[in-house]
Amino acid sequence: MALPVLVVDDSALARKILIKSLPPGWDVDITQASNGKDALAHYRAGRASVMFLDLTMPDLNGYQVLEELQHEGLDTFVIVVSADAQTGALERVKKLGAIAFIQKPVTPEKLLPVLKEYGLDV
Repeated sequence: MALPVLVVDDSALARKILIKSLPPGWDVDITQASNGKDALAHYRAGRASVMFLDLTMPDLNGYQVLEELQHEGLDTFVIVVSADAQTGALERVKKLGAIAFIQKPVTPEKLLPVLKEYGLDV
């Protein structure tokens, strides 16, 4: 059965790059969202066993999405993917339940070790 994966970024190009960086042959069912509100709707519909989450987005930003997920019980692996390199961003997202922070641009070399660490790779 395919693993439900949610890719959340307001940039269609960033979503495309991330999806192309996923391991070939990984049995996933990919859903995309361009903002935090849509991300939460897809999560609540069961489309996010793994969520790749940008921090800077309209409606709800990534931090707000993480706060809401934490409030709801955080039943997903969240990997933050962001160009936001502010001091404390990694620490803050980890406190909110993210398992990793990957700096943009995403590459397979950055992504695969995180997936392997949590048993999410093929």
